[in-house]
Amino acid sequence: MRKLESIHEFYEDRHYWIPEEIRKNLGHFNVFSLAPYIGEGAQPLEYGRREWFNIVLVFGGGVLHYSGRRFQVRNHALVFTNPYTPFGWDERHSMTKGYYCIFNEEFLKKDKRIIEFPPFRTTTMPFYELTADEAVQAEQYFQRMFEEIASNYEFKYDIAKILVEELLHLVMKSKSFDAEYHTSHTAAERLTLQFVELLEHQFPIEEPFQTIWMDTASAFAEKLNVHVNHLNRSVKEATQKTTTQIIKERIAQEAKSLLRYTDWNISEVAYSLGFQEATHFNNFFKKATMLTPTQYREI
Repeated sequence: MRKLESIHEFYEDRHYWIPEEIRKNLGHFNVFSLAPYIGEGAQPLEYGRREWFNIVLVFGGGVLHYSGRRFQVRNHALVFTNPYTPFGWDERHSMTKGYYCIFNEEFLKKDKRIIEFPPFRTTTMPFYELTADEAVQAEQYFQRMFEEIASNYEFKYDIAKILVEELLHLVMKSKSFDAEYHTSHTAAERLTLQFVELLEHQFPIEEPFQTIWMDTASAFAEKLNVHVNHLNRSVKEATQKTTTQIIKERIAQEAKSLLRYTDWNISEVAYSLGFQEATHFNNFFKKATMLTPTQYREI
């Protein structure tokens, strides 16, 4: 897994120039076609975090890897990624066309509500299959982005924000959007979401000397300023799983990513996930996956 890719590196590596607003650390928005990166001979996009927010419209195929999960594009899909969660793409040769826009938090200025919509949250599924009509509509929004960004209109970036919101609302009105976001959350669900957000912010692990700092229900309860029993009851009510079970599942998920996408030795992976002894990590991983870390790496 690659380290966090900065927006400077994105332009240097893929476009061989850096926009002036990036050089000056100002807000930035841009829109691109996927054409140079898909079709015959297309290489995978390396799994890792990016410094920007990203919306991708994909036609035809491809496989998204996101926070240890795998999503297969069947026909058309919209994908939302954030700077906190690693992702990558495989089977880009099967994509027929697509578009993507990128923007950073500075671009939003005071209007941060865009990145507070569910598709950009670390706790929400980032992948949404679209109907044929929804895909046509999404493509029209991207075409509008291209037109506006190429224009000399003084307020074109304000229109870009509106089009980003249009894509968000298109997804949130679609059948593929999780129905739970159309209803009010209970107190237990709200606390559980806070817990999961806090858990996710410890990941991904990007350096062997980096380590998670919370791995018990008590540690999370203290950070959330609630009694551990209250946290445990809320999580169980909302998910039918224990707090400890969710923590262990997320650590196991990160362990799989580190074993698959890095060349770190087992002791380094163990340390980064809070295990002082590699043998303890081996036992934990085998209990979670029925395989030793070495066996998993050899699959």
